[in-house]
Amino acid sequence: MRSENLLRSAKVLAASSALGLAAGVASAEDYTRFGIEKDVPGMCSYESIDAKDYSGRELTVITHAIPVIGEPTKLHAEQFSELTGADVEVVHVPFGDLFQRIMIPFQTGQDAYDVLFYASLWLGDYNPYLANVPEEYQSTAGMQGLTDTTRDVGMWGGEMKQYIMDGDRHYLKYREDIFSDPDMQARFEEETGRELTVPETWEEYNEVARVFTGWDWDGDGDPNYGSAEVVKRDDLMFSAFISRAAPYAKHPDVGGGFFFDLETMEPLINNPGWVRGLELFVEAQESFPPGGTNFGLGDEIFSFGGGETLMSYSWDDALIQAQQADSPIRNDVRTQMLPGAREVWNRETGEWDTFEEPNRAAYITWGWTSAVAQSSRNKDMAFDYLCFFSNEANTRHDLQIGRFGVNPYRTSHFDADFWADDLGWDRDMAEQYVETLERIDAYDNRVFDLRVPGVGQFMTSLAAGVAEAVAGQATPQEALDGVAEEWSRTVERIGKDRVREAYANVVEIEDAR
Repeated sequence: MRSENLLRSAKVLAASSALGLAAGVASAEDYTRFGIEKDVPGMCSYESIDAKDYSGRELTVITHAIPVIGEPTKLHAEQFSELTGADVEVVHVPFGDLFQRIMIPFQTGQDAYDVLFYASLWLGDYNPYLANVPEEYQSTAGMQGLTDTTRDVGMWGGEMKQYIMDGDRHYLKYREDIFSDPDMQARFEEETGRELTVPETWEEYNEVARVFTGWDWDGDGDPNYGSAEVVKRDDLMFSAFISRAAPYAKHPDVGGGFFFDLETMEPLINNPGWVRGLELFVEAQESFPPGGTNFGLGDEIFSFGGGETLMSYSWDDALIQAQQADSPIRNDVRTQMLPGAREVWNRETGEWDTFEEPNRAAYITWGWTSAVAQSSRNKDMAFDYLCFFSNEANTRHDLQIGRFGVNPYRTSHFDADFWADDLGWDRDMAEQYVETLERIDAYDNRVFDLRVPGVGQFMTSLAAGVAEAVAGQATPQEALDGVAEEWSRTVERIGKDRVREAYANVVEIEDAR
């Protein structure tokens, strides 16, 4: 009898184990209903977050407007809520208002938001109000897989203040099918007297864009245009301008500052290199699509990614949009480092230096980031949400959607196999893309965003000055002279030593190679 009972118990246990295993497999497979290919085990996985119970608790998140960053914030908030029972409120704010919407509650002592998504260059102002990322989250596989450059984005004073969920750099995107078309090559040579080549300088970029503006070069019945650029004053226009000015103003043999002279904190923003960049930015307007002088980032994404324009430059988003599975131009696009300059302003000699091989400046924009407010009473839930947002399964999903604004930031994202084998890109396209990213990260002559106290004021005045020049209300020199005067006043108001101390960290990274 005892033997029969033991056998019966063993069978019940075996059946229960099998049922449990089957249920576990079914549960794991069920997570695909959230749009992911499969869950990836770990502290931040769907399964791990599903085991949390935050019922009856509220989490407030502030983020950018939909779609860029705002859309994945909302998506993963809804998923997090369903998994944990938390009540998650997401507040969407246009870029032009986002800095102040976060900063004012900090300054007035309001506990307004638990989780923050914002431009990482604002860390110079935000850092006193942010909670350090706990060690347990820094030890996750996702955090351990960050590239060196993206890891630096999260650091301030030796502490990780920002939760990394994006990696950003600017580079050139162009239509390879058009550049390699013999008929297009013949038309360009007839109009310009030279061969059609991928632009090596911004002068060449403007020339190519002009020739390919206002006619139907892709045969779909609608006119096409040469360039889509971020020109809207309050929507990251300052980053587009920096891309254009950098090779003229960032001399490879002159260190000590790009935005300011580190020693004197005199603004460099109106020197001849910066002015040349603005002159070419203004000139480029003739090659924009209708409404292009008011394009924000979302417009640039859909213009190039949808096949309307021949070229664009900025973040990865427009390229990823073009490479989505339903895109009519999938695998017809290619990448290259930003165009350069054959004449570069040497601020030490006060003269232009000539380069046979164009001088390029890799622009590391740092990009979007996230953090938890020090004042939050829900830090456990807040860090779990960011952990979940950036888990491997969600990141794989988000990287494939151009409008989401999530760009490569882990070493695994720099593997051509990921893009070719996993995501279905043409092999040569994937390899060239990864080579472009690697070349930018390893490039000696680099520019990083200004990351100092008052950066919101500096970038706002820069955008205002550039907008004046673009609108024809001031010459490029006059516009940047006005910006330099405003920057000097801002430095004095904040404190020269305080701004210099923060800017020294940026210069150290730029001059390290």
